[in-house]
Amino acid sequence: MSPQSAALRLGTYYAALFVAVGIHIPFWPLWLQSRGLSASEIGLVAAAGYLTRILASPVIGHLADHGGQRRLLMIRLALAAGVIWLLFPLMGGFLPILVLSVVAIFPFTGLVPLGDTLAMMVVGRHGLDYGRARLWGSLSFIAAATLLGKTLESWPVTALPWLMSGALLLTAAACFGLPDIKVPRHEDKPPSLRPVLLNPLFLLFLGTTALNQMAHTVYYAFATIHWKAAGLSDMVIGLLWSEGVVAEVILFAVSNRVVGRFGPAALLLAAALGGTVRWLILGTTAALPLVVLAQLLHAATFGCAHLGAIHFIARAVPPGLSARTQGIFAAMAIGLAPGLITPFSGRLYESLGGGSYLAMAGLSALSALLAWALMRHWTSGGRITK
Repeated sequence: MSPQSAALRLGTYYAALFVAVGIHIPFWPLWLQSRGLSASEIGLVAAAGYLTRILASPVIGHLADHGGQRRLLMIRLALAAGVIWLLFPLMGGFLPILVLSVVAIFPFTGLVPLGDTLAMMVVGRHGLDYGRARLWGSLSFIAAATLLGKTLESWPVTALPWLMSGALLLTAAACFGLPDIKVPRHEDKPPSLRPVLLNPLFLLFLGTTALNQMAHTVYYAFATIHWKAAGLSDMVIGLLWSEGVVAEVILFAVSNRVVGRFGPAALLLAAALGGTVRWLILGTTAALPLVVLAQLLHAATFGCAHLGAIHFIARAVPPGLSARTQGIFAAMAIGLAPGLITPFSGRLYESLGGGSYLAMAGLSALSALLAWALMRHWTSGGRITK
């Protein structure tokens, strides 16, 4: 397979996957609200999604490292998620929706770190720029969020589960075209992760990324609801979500140069500092010009954080441990940490509204301290374990 073909296939996969993400993150809270869930209950559903990663990501990472196959497992996960999402229109009430959310998120959330692991293998084999492949996902997110924001001005939010299912089945089709890179199958137990998990540098990395993810919980769960309450239209809200991702796309387009120039740890520091500023702005005003300015910092809070995390794992961890390490990262930093704080974020939003972003700014400041320590001590930028 040529590098051009590999890049096209990766881009197609990310484009399909992020149609689903562009539906789920900005607008799924509106579907939950339409089912009569309160802000606290929406926060609990969001927390359940995060916490599901604690089990899903390590289990799926173990299956990938043990079996050696990535692509086949990704196809099965995307198909399962697409079918399960068709059950949401049948659900009513908080508890049934909560239970089905856990079941649906399990394959969906496990697909993301596994796809990133395969993508980094393809990038390494063919000498590609990860960011340029990943930006097609960001462009797809922009298109989905913008078009859906416009569509929901005339369509009911009850269409969202059907759209999610269609996007996930499209993702399954895109997975068939991915390069089928395998790692050696472990007939016995795969190599132990213990040296990685106990390494102080990896723990610093986990702390940095976990705090950054925790700082996004008010934004992901309540930004659409907050902006709608402030008088912004669905179309404007869709554009605001898209604007943040446009900034992210610009970063991804030059990611090789950025990572080569600054390194993963410095990018994690940039993410934390950007978050401190972004959440301070959103916590003090809903004025559209300032919100537009804050959304540009998504390039830092998400883009730099994502690139920093992906490249840290690729550089610091041996390939035979990569899927499980990516799974542990997803479980702890993207699952457990924000999952524990999201119910608190829901209660905080009920009490303070937009002022709840100020607590998120504090979390970003703590993330910056840990990122600075990681940058100081991971000076070689090489493997943290054999």
